[in-house]
Amino acid sequence: MMYQQILQTPLGELAVRANELGITHVQFLTFSDEAGGQHAGNAITAMGTSQLSEYFAGERKTFSLPLAPQGTEFQQKIWAALQTIEFGVTCSYGDIAKYIQQPTASRAVGMANGKNPIAIVIPCHRVIGQNGTLTGYASGLDKKSWLLQHEQVPFRLID
Repeated sequence: MMYQQILQTPLGELAVRANELGITHVQFLTFSDEAGGQHAGNAITAMGTSQLSEYFAGERKTFSLPLAPQGTEFQQKIWAALQTIEFGVTCSYGDIAKYIQQPTASRAVGMANGKNPIAIVIPCHRVIGQNGTLTGYASGLDKKSWLLQHEQVPFRLID
């Protein structure tokens, strides 16, 4: 069984989806997405929307949620590494590759980072280019920029 709640944020609607074990997705909705009520929320989606509301209000810097993202073993390893990046800190794909003791895997780290199904909670937005510039973000660089500014993280926009 899948559960879903929609949260209104300064960046638009955010869908929080979960199964009985934990949150499976946190994703910004687009016009083509259905926000409809085909799924009701549960206690886990309620916790997720509550903690995300606190984050957007500037009252929360860490999340304490059961997570259940689906992915390959390598993706799971990357997503676990992303969760070690503290609020207000950024790192590069190369830094994550070194952290998982695969220093030549920067590109693979980038691919796994891009497949992260749990935005914000698994903070893939905190991964920026080696030179301090913003690089890809599935929901758009405008949202990544906003999130980093919200967390007061220094970065550079590419000219």
